[in-house]
Amino acid sequence: MRVRIDREKCVSAGNCVVTAPTVFILDDDEKATLLDVATVDEDTLRVAAELCPTEAIVLETDEGEQTYP
Repeated sequence: MRVRIDREKCVSAGNCVVTAPTVFILDDDEKATLLDVATVDEDTLRVAAELCPTEAIVLETDEGEQTYP
């Protein structure tokens, strides 16, 4: 699974950081940034994406097909 963050959509809610702190961190601009996606399972990544209020977290298959949002 691939994870992308649309930084223009990110409003620094931090739900992703709370849900998967080994995957997401807020950087100096208070925007979500990826750490290590491999540290959690796909279900946790999906929950983090679903909790993002602006749908800034994009999930894709390894082949690049978007699965969320």
